[in-house]
Amino acid sequence: MRDDIDATPGLRPVHGVAKRPPACYTGAGAAPYAERMIEANTITSGADLSALYSVSGIIGLIWYILVAVALWKVFDKAGYPGILAIIPIVNVFVLVKVAGYSAWLGLLYLIPIVGWIFSIVVAIRVGKGFGKGGAWSFFLLWLFAFVGYFILGFGRATYTKPA
Repeated sequence: MRDDIDATPGLRPVHGVAKRPPACYTGAGAAPYAERMIEANTITSGADLSALYSVSGIIGLIWYILVAVALWKVFDKAGYPGILAIIPIVNVFVLVKVAGYSAWLGLLYLIPIVGWIFSIVVAIRVGKGFGKGGAWSFFLLWLFAFVGYFILGFGRATYTKPA
């Protein structure tokens, strides 16, 4: 390597050619480029599973397990395999079938505003299939679904497929 490249402040040799580092990595007190990359890699690798270890992640996991148990019982009463309640996306399509619709209509959940409206319709239809009214279905199967599906699954309600 040539001595004049090494002696020039702010220049670093790259394949024998002197290059200046990007402006964002220069200045007083700025850490060298390699140190910043190591720092960035440490931050991103530490964030991989941090959501599962936080309080909200654990609460979300407990919530999912309880809803899956409730849906398991609801699916059993409706004549579908209960184990489908554990599979995250499949349980939505089975719930649409319990409501009396084709599973293909479960794709409506992917459309932003239509998904919210369709979820209310599905909740009311599932409630109708278990002999519950519209207000009960709206509040306990859509707004507080955790409670409503436990009542349907572990209660005395019987399922008749909605027409």
